[in-house]
Amino acid sequence: MRLNKYLGESGSWSRREADGLIEAGRVTVNGAAASLGVQVNPGDEVKVDGSVVGAARKKSRPVYIALNKPVGITCTTERAVVGNIVDFVDHEERVFPIGRLDKDSEGLILLTNDGDIVNEVLRAENAHDKEYVVAVDHQITEDFIQKLGAGVRLSDATTRPCRVTWIGPKVFNIILQQGLNRQIRRMCAAFSYEVIALKRVRIMHIRLDKLPPGKWRNLTKEEVDGLMGGPQQRRPKHRPPPPPPKKAAAGSAPAPHATAGKPVHKTAGTHAPRPRPAGKGRGHGKSRGRH
Repeated sequence: MRLNKYLGESGSWSRREADGLIEAGRVTVNGAAASLGVQVNPGDEVKVDGSVVGAARKKSRPVYIALNKPVGITCTTERAVVGNIVDFVDHEERVFPIGRLDKDSEGLILLTNDGDIVNEVLRAENAHDKEYVVAVDHQITEDFIQKLGAGVRLSDATTRPCRVTWIGPKVFNIILQQGLNRQIRRMCAAFSYEVIALKRVRIMHIRLDKLPPGKWRNLTKEEVDGLMGGPQQRRPKHRPPPPPPKKAAAGSAPAPHATAGKPVHKTAGTHAPRPRPAGKGRGHGKSRGRH
């Protein structure tokens, strides 16, 4: 078994996190520093930071959950970090987050104990949609919407064209297909806007909908099938963008934590397809702590 798979199935890390541990020199196999791609054989002793990692276990049941992460929770499996997402969810299985959502952001994040699904969801070339509602510190202009959607030059990369839709005087919706570090905040800062609230409302075909902050639910079979590359992942054909709207009347913009309603379509960038609705989950799981 490959070392990253062994670590992933131990229940403490995703495969991507396991690769990071290996690259950082924190993993040994039989006393020797491990490298990416190393195979683990029966009887081998695997250690992370000097502590033995138990044999990879066959999961009793796969877990796939959606959490409405509050501001202040950190997407890490490091239990020493106060407010880590693993302790916050407090699931009976050893779950880990699929991807990240900044500590000062809120909204939808997926967690699982299935290391095989993580690469499928996070692989950049799959270009999966992630949708956000964003509030900024001053009035949005049409020029800002157009430039944000066309792609923004950052210090380390140029963002891909994306769909940006005006919602209110200081609130917009954005759909990304990449995940650079603090991407939306940095995109806004490039035009002298500061993000004051950011909420993720959709990942691929899975929507946050009415899931309360701090609560989680199990994904439905249809939602899991979509993550695995099933029919829910297929996208409808592109439609032409709507005509430019009239200038909106001044007023107070809704914050990301409030219901935004139907947006006024002032859209820039590539036109992302409307996602197919996913089935509703049953009930909410328990979460620990209030932030």
